[in-house]
Amino acid sequence: MNLPQPSAEALEQSAALVARLQALIAAEGGWIPFSSYMAETLYAPGLGYYSGGSRKFGPGGDFITAPELTPLFGQALASQLQQVMSLSAPHIIEAGAGTGLLAADLLLELELQGALPESYGILEVSGELRERQFDTLAAKVPHLASRVHWLDTLPERFSGALVANEVLDVMPVHLVAWRPEGIFERGVSLDGEGRFVWADRPVAGRVAEAAEALALPLPSEGEYVSEINLAGRAWVAEWAARLEQGAMILIDYGYPRAEYYLPSRSTGTLLCYYRHHAHGDPFLWPGLNDITAFVDFTAIAEAGFEAGLDVMGYADQANFLFNCGVLACLARRAPEDSADYIRASKAVQRLTGPHEMGELFKVIALSRNIGQPLIGFLRGDRLHSL
Repeated sequence: MNLPQPSAEALEQSAALVARLQALIAAEGGWIPFSSYMAETLYAPGLGYYSGGSRKFGPGGDFITAPELTPLFGQALASQLQQVMSLSAPHIIEAGAGTGLLAADLLLELELQGALPESYGILEVSGELRERQFDTLAAKVPHLASRVHWLDTLPERFSGALVANEVLDVMPVHLVAWRPEGIFERGVSLDGEGRFVWADRPVAGRVAEAAEALALPLPSEGEYVSEINLAGRAWVAEWAARLEQGAMILIDYGYPRAEYYLPSRSTGTLLCYYRHHAHGDPFLWPGLNDITAFVDFTAIAEAGFEAGLDVMGYADQANFLFNCGVLACLARRAPEDSADYIRASKAVQRLTGPHEMGELFKVIALSRNIGQPLIGFLRGDRLHSL
């Protein structure tokens, strides 16, 4: 891999996290499940990727999200959130708000629509990102910043719209290997020099139940490796217990189960990102790389349904944004020959193109006590595929 070299300060932070992980593995008898390793590398206080101080979003970070591309994403999404609020309560919570750009775009568009929420809560685990979100909102929507507050935990009760863009993919996953001799959970151990190495154990407990429920055939030779996101299912269930009326709009890259566990996808979907380079080594510079896995949207739908929510829609991002009026938002950027319009048009193409984010990203809506269809799924709904 030809990756940019981290700074000395970044390497020092990574080394501190490595020491923490080595101590954790030793304390657990020499082995931890990959889900524990991923949780530490992303969220260990002060050292993890999302809880440390590294720049994550935009050209100077490790990846670019839809709100970083263009405000048109938030402008279109605002129409869906406005409908949810009109059918429930005038409140929004955003989970994992990144740099705060989506919050700013949503608030500006909802103000334009005359549909501002009474409150906009942000649930954010990263102290560094909280500071960036505060600065972004203070710069872009100073007159609306008083409506925004930060949450340390999930609320006891909530009515309104919950939005989470690229949150499910960074929840710690269990790695599972199907072999001719049985099903194993892939974990992390240490070699004689203290380096991280893969180590497998027979599946047990909830991981075994989830793996066996998939009913995947054991390979006749070799192995089939994939992910099971129990944390994502639990997160949905926790929100379901709190949602009195409203809807969860979850946006991420992923597949329905029938596509997630295809025989051809035998090495899983786990990926690491460092400075806009994708690679497959989660042991490289722990704490400096984002680690992600595609979302099994069937599992998310099942978790919501089992917790008493209605699965209101499931669509690719392109259809969802078109349904929510992204082209009308683009038309406001006229004249069409202006540089601003051309840039915005290219951004919409990236958001909706079938070979870009339009097909790769999906949107699912889980609701309670919402009495009418949601506009984002009026055309192109793929509920039948879940």
